Amino acid sequence: MGVNFSLRRGLWLMGAPLALSGLLAACQGKAEPVPVASARAQPAAVARTETSPPALSDAGFAVWLDAAREDAAKRGIAPATISQALGGLTLNQRIIEADGRQPEFSNTFTRYLNSLVSERRVANGRAMMQQHAPLLARLEREYGVPARFLVAFWGMESDYGRDAGAYPVVQSLATLAFEGRRGDMFRNELFNALTILDRGHITLDKMTGSYAGAMGQTQFMPSTFLRYAVDEDKNGHIDIWSSVPDALGSSANYVVKALGWNTERTWGREVRLPKDFDLKLVSLDVDAKETMKSLAEWSALGVRRVDGKLLPAQDIQASVVLPAGRNGPALLLYDNYRVILKYNRSAFYAISIGHLADRLIGAGGLNNPGAEGDPLRREEVVGLQEALVTLGFLKIADGVMGSGTRQAIRAFQLANGLVPDGYADRNVIAAVRAKAARS
Repeated sequence: MGVNFSLRRGLWLMGAPLALSGLLAACQGKAEPVPVASARAQPAAVARTETSPPALSDAGFAVWLDAAREDAAKRGIAPATISQALGGLTLNQRIIEADGRQPEFSNTFTRYLNSLVSERRVANGRAMMQQHAPLLARLEREYGVPARFLVAFWGMESDYGRDAGAYPVVQSLATLAFEGRRGDMFRNELFNALTILDRGHITLDKMTGSYAGAMGQTQFMPSTFLRYAVDEDKNGHIDIWSSVPDALGSSANYVVKALGWNTERTWGREVRLPKDFDLKLVSLDVDAKETMKSLAEWSALGVRRVDGKLLPAQDIQASVVLPAGRNGPALLLYDNYRVILKYNRSAFYAISIGHLADRLIGAGGLNNPGAEGDPLRREEVVGLQEALVTLGFLKIADGVMGSGTRQAIRAFQLANGLVPDGYADRNVIAAVRAKAARS
């Protein structure tokens, strides 16, 4: 969590992995592996290749660590903390390898949703809501975030505390700082972690998390912990690892103060589109801001609730998305969808959080979940992009099924009399590549 630098289990766009996007990705498998590739999901749940960066030397790490100790002392970290945390610290090549792997598969929305919002996760979440009802009610009163959303974040981030990561955070951060690809950021996070230890919030042996240093049941990076974690159980220290009150209270504090949760709104809803709906009005970017209209305007265009009833008569701006293309669900998204994106910049993740939150209070599955389908391999995505480049619809083939590629697909569809949903299935890929081959 702590999405300013939410380096945890993968950062993804609407159907494709996102390695960097202002937020930096790092992955550790989710509690419920995505069926396609056993990787920790976000909407393009991945199986990663086994290529690894060259080994970095232990001798070089020792020199780097000496400089880090000096810097920590200058920052006011106690000598005892520095000695305990950094003394004898070793380089972990497994962390470097994990950070350097590239995604091989781009998962489908329906596979992703079925994996992350499983019946098991829904049942466990409902049990957690009952077990912690007084706490959740108090947090909802204090922060304004509905209990179901706090539990949904908790479930997605650490499977309700069952899978918070077992990597030593200090070793993870030091290793990635030394690796250097995002060295300055990880180095600062290392000093933040030392500050947390220095303040006595957690002991070194219990400071565990993802391989990229995201910690505890909320998956906070150390910088987010220092800004937003709270001592909800009032015992004198903040423990997001084993204290449910601290974990959920910190999550609520972060969602409201850092992300700007609108306490008067939900996240969105599944809707029914009329047969003549203009698919050019569907948003393709992860932020879903290309076409924003009021609920009254969408109603006038024939958009209805899934049961056919009119949309709520409220002054809400919303956008329409088709995360699985024209044959999958149609969703009407509100501002809190974009708040969830700040938690993890992934359309699939944000939709899954909202859907899980709804399921936790008794809603059923999506009316039109779409077919799971087979995930696209990276080579297929690259081939599609290269064909789009050849045809002049795209500038670069990077292997990422991001918003630029979806916009290019829509442009191709419009130019060739196809349904302009911007969705890449194998029929669309075949059409694009065939057209490029003839050009």
